[in-house]
Parts: sequence; structure tokens; C-alpha cells
Amino acid sequence: MKFQMPKNIKEAHKHLIDGDFSSEELTKECLKIIKEKNKNINAYLEVFEKSALKQADEADKKIKEGNCTELTGIPLAIKDNILIKGKKVSAGSKILEGYTATYDATVIEKLKNAGAVFLGRTNMDEFAMGSSTETSAFGVTRNPLDTERVPGGSSGGSASAVAMNSCLGALGSDTAGSIRQPSSFCGLVGLKPTYGSVSRNGLIALGSSLDVIGPIAKTVSDVEIIFNIIKGKDELDSTSISQNHKISKSQNQEEKTIGVPSFVNEIDGLDNFTKNNFNESVKKLEKLGYKIKEISLPNIKYAVPAYYIFLPAEASANLARFDGVRYGLHENGKNGIDDYFKTRGAGFGKEVRRRIIIGTYVLSAGYYDAYYNKAQTVRELIKKDFEEAFKEVDAIITPTTTGPAFKIGEKINDPIKMYLEDIFTGPANHAGLPAISIPSNKKPDGNFESGLPLGLQIIASHTREDVLFEISKNFLGEK
Repeated sequence: MKFQMPKNIKEAHKHLIDGDFSSEELTKECLKIIKEKNKNINAYLEVFEKSALKQADEADKKIKEGNCTELTGIPLAIKDNILIKGKKVSAGSKILEGYTATYDATVIEKLKNAGAVFLGRTNMDEFAMGSSTETSAFGVTRNPLDTERVPGGSSGGSASAVAMNSCLGALGSDTAGSIRQPSSFCGLVGLKPTYGSVSRNGLIALGSSLDVIGPIAKTVSDVEIIFNIIKGKDELDSTSISQNHKISKSQNQEEKTIGVPSFVNEIDGLDNFTKNNFNESVKKLEKLGYKIKEISLPNIKYAVPAYYIFLPAEASANLARFDGVRYGLHENGKNGIDDYFKTRGAGFGKEVRRRIIIGTYVLSAGYYDAYYNKAQTVRELIKKDFEEAFKEVDAIITPTTTGPAFKIGEKINDPIKMYLEDIFTGPANHAGLPAISIPSNKKPDGNFESGLPLGLQIIASHTREDVLFEISKNFLGEK
């Protein structure tokens, strides 16, 4: 009898508990799909076949003993900037090609303890700099729903791995939309948790004040399951926080108010289909009993320009460690300084070099106050805008992107167009807020209106992922 791939983690967990199939059988089916599809999609840079089957065998023993979690025996894919001890990790860059992780990231340790199975590491934009997974040193990743189109980025490999049914969930990282945008383009659910709610220990840093690890999956419940395993304070990450907060009756009231920013329909480049779909989503939420309120976020228009000042600054500092001396690629020059220049010139791609140059410039003497400090001031204003808005509403909604997945090669040579992909997603990272992208044009038969998926982004106040999950489940009709 042909193996039937479960639709989601919840369903797979029930089958595993009931003994309908084993984790080994499930893992073998995932590995089979990877062999069939990955050559064309390039979602995985490396498949951990041997260790995955070993983990599956261990998971089956735990399940039989009754010592399991909802993730025990569940095959997951891991973005190539999250360290797994003994496995290669490259952050999609030639400069780290061949480097092997010497320890587990905290999220990996937590998933291992939960009994999850790691299928492999997924492709990404180099050092998470990109919105299309076209800047990877190891080739472009394609969108499984339309292979002429991008899957989004920078967690495009993780989103593609889930969308091509090769795993039941994946980890990505999000600095300005790198989980939510690919989730939107691939018709999936993607969560950017509250900044600090998930440990960054073992994540190769891009922007340390912005980066968050989060899950991508097919349902809100699946994303919630993964998040509940990986969240929590970590002594190895000084920016991490605990999620223990009490929900008051007023906070948990049935009628919630959802804010719709006035700027949404005025955004240049927002295509008509996306605009109409967003307005239909607003009506749907109103029908579901939510109160809709127009809100103002006056400084949001400065979010993208400010981000492309302080993010490159943080990136240039974080990437200074890749010098060809301690690990990764090494090119021989005439002397130590020449070694350094040759190594970084050969190891870093075009987009990474561009951002390092910008970041170093804005941090240099004479320009620090003119650019970097001003961008940080703008960031504080954006945070205050959100704080004021959340005094009146429980959540804020926007489209996740300005349109559906674009074609491969369409924007890669126009950095400004590519940077504007962050227009809706970036502000939540500025303020450290939790945000989720859910499919907004999915039909009951599982297909998408117009053939390509669109995402609805929902933003909540700090540590209120529970609000995101509740609204998202209601919108999608999840039980």
C-alpha cells in the first residue's frame, strides 16, 4: 500500500501515537520526496539521510515507551545559518564552505530533546541578505508552486522544503521578513516571534538587534507546536526573555479590535489583486466578529530607509569575524592584510559586499551621527507608533508583501526594488514585535485564487503570540 504523507504535524503525531506508521517510515517517505524533487527546486543544500534515520529510530523507541512530545519523530528542515553539531553550516556563503559546527544552537538542542528528526540544511540568501534566495553561493532556490518564480527569502529553502511536501515543518530566521515573505510566496504559515523569545545562540548573526529564529509550517497549530518547543530564556543569549505572562480577562476578551494602518492602500507598487485581497480579508475578519479600526503609524514610511542604514552597520560588524584566519575559506596573499582582502573578496558575494561597504561607511567618523544615529532615532519613533497603536487595538494587519512571488531574475539586478520587499514586514522587526503570515487567498479545495498565494500579516504586541494564533486560526477556520 502506498504511503500517504500526513497533511500536517498534528495529523502525523496522531498516526505515530496510534501506530499507523513509524517515524522511520515517515522519514523515508520525506527522503524519497527530496530525492525526486530537490534537484529541480534546490531547497536542500545537504540531506542528513544517515543521521535522520538514526533519529527516527530513536524517536520510535520514545513513542513506544510513551515518552514523547508532539514533535517526536517529526521530520523538519533547518535553515543553513543554524548550527547543528557535527554538520556543515555555510549561511549560503562560499566564505564558510566546508565549515562544520562545533556545537548545537539552543533551538537545535531543544528540538533534539523533543525528539524531532532533522532531514537536512536548507538553502538561503547569503548571510540572510536577500528576499528571493537568489544570492546564495550555492544556486537559486525555486518556488515549488511555480518553478519560474522565487520562493522568497532569505529563508526560501526552508519554505520550499515545506511547500514541496518533503518535511512537516522548518526553521528559518527573520531579520526584516525572511520567514514571513517566503511563507507568503509559498502559501504557508510563518511566524516571526517576539525579539528575544527564541534564543539566538548558535544562529549565524546578520543584525543582532533584529534577528529571530522562527517556524514555517502548513498550519497555525503546527507553527504553534514548534514555537512552544523552541521558545524560552537562555543563559547563553543575554537578549533572550521568558514568555511567562498572565493574560487578564480584558486581554482575553472574545471581541478583539484589529487595527488597519491608513497607509496600506497608498503604498506605491501594491498591485490591485493584493489590494483587493487585503480589503476582502478585512471584511472577512469583520464578519468573524472582530472590530476593525483605522490606525495611524506616521513614521512607518521611514522604516525601509532606516533599516538599510542600521542593518548594514550591524552586518559589517558581525561579518568582520570572517577573515580567513579562524575558520572557513582562506586565500593566500602577499601578507596578512592581503590575505584578509583576498579571502573576503573571494568569499563574499555581491550583495554581502554591498552591505558591508554601506555599513562600514555609516559607522565611520563624520558619518555616524549623520546616518546611523538618525536611523536609530527613527527606529525609536516607529516603536512608539506601535506602542500608541496597541493602546487601542489588539492586533494590526497588513498584506505580507506587495504582490505574489515574482519571477526569478526579475528584481535581482535592482537593489531598491528588492529592498522594498521589506515594506510591510520590516517594521515589526524594528519594534521587536511578534508577527505571523497566513495564506489570505486559499480556497476550500486548497488551491489559491489567481493561482499564486498571497499572505496576510498579523502583528501583536510583545510576547502576545497567543493573540496571533487565535486570530489566524479563526481566519483560516482551523480547529
